[in-house]
Amino acid sequence: MPNLLSELLSKRDWLLADGATGTNLFNMGLSSGDAPELWNEEQPEKIRALYKGSVDAGSDIFLTNSFGGNRARLKLHDAGQRARELSRISAELGREVADAAGRPIVVAGSVGPTGEIMEPMGPLTYSDAVEIFHEQAEGLKEGGADVAWVETISAADEFKAAAEAFRLADIPWCGTMSFDTAGRTMMGITAPQMVKQVGKLPNPPIAFGANCGVGASDLLRTILGFSAATPQIPLISKGNAGIPKYVDGHIHYDGTPDLMASYAKLAFDSGARIIGGCCGTTPDHLRAMRQALEHHTPGPRPSLDEIAGQIGPFSSESDGTDGAGPTRERNNRRRRRA
Repeated sequence: MPNLLSELLSKRDWLLADGATGTNLFNMGLSSGDAPELWNEEQPEKIRALYKGSVDAGSDIFLTNSFGGNRARLKLHDAGQRARELSRISAELGREVADAAGRPIVVAGSVGPTGEIMEPMGPLTYSDAVEIFHEQAEGLKEGGADVAWVETISAADEFKAAAEAFRLADIPWCGTMSFDTAGRTMMGITAPQMVKQVGKLPNPPIAFGANCGVGASDLLRTILGFSAATPQIPLISKGNAGIPKYVDGHIHYDGTPDLMASYAKLAFDSGARIIGGCCGTTPDHLRAMRQALEHHTPGPRPSLDEIAGQIGPFSSESDGTDGAGPTRERNNRRRRRA
């Protein structure tokens, strides 16, 4: 079925995605430990401002405030029964902002991990995971999301369950995993393995890639791993704005707008078509990234030395394909896109 994201990808060499949700909401007054999704109802003007900040900075795509909006995660805030409703509201607010932008903007319905451990190592069954993701996808679709966008996934079965849920909801989708453990996800998946998994899905995504992780350098090494495997669909790169540091009781990311501008150009040359930021990325970073991409002359695939020289060293020597790091799925941990 035709969709806006596929249409834009057919016309453009690159698209700019958005930045952080958590970082920007914390800057607006969200307290640590609170559920951002409740702000869809309680603070709708701030959620509109979150979306509009990305659009005004030049983003072609923004993700809805629904990362932790599934039943399993919302039950921690006594709101599990509101998963579909809160996801719908997040997309409705996004639709308002996108429709008023004066140019095509993709509203991507953010879907984060369940936060539960799947069988056989944990209690979450595959069918339950599909049901959880399906419920949220229906809400996002009702609210007007153009695509569903599952992100920060570590387990292969959870990624597959999301794909099945989006098929049931009849909504196009994108998906990213987080490669934060010596070039692998926390469950041991490498970049080439993800490419193979995506290629086997009966309901493949419009685009796939990586988000979050350790730092922008590590993420670009993963993007190089994807592109080397010659995937048949576009790649997504959403790296953190530098490395997190604890300063005066708060987490700050040390990546400057200039660093993220360099990252954006390297991401494109590494093979990414959809480029954005994750934790720590603000509208100031996005503006610099947009300008950099608009004035960038495409170059050859960067070497690892070039990446490290421009945006910083890697957190590990391994890209995950040499046998270093985890090699089997292990316990997941709850995390939120910051």
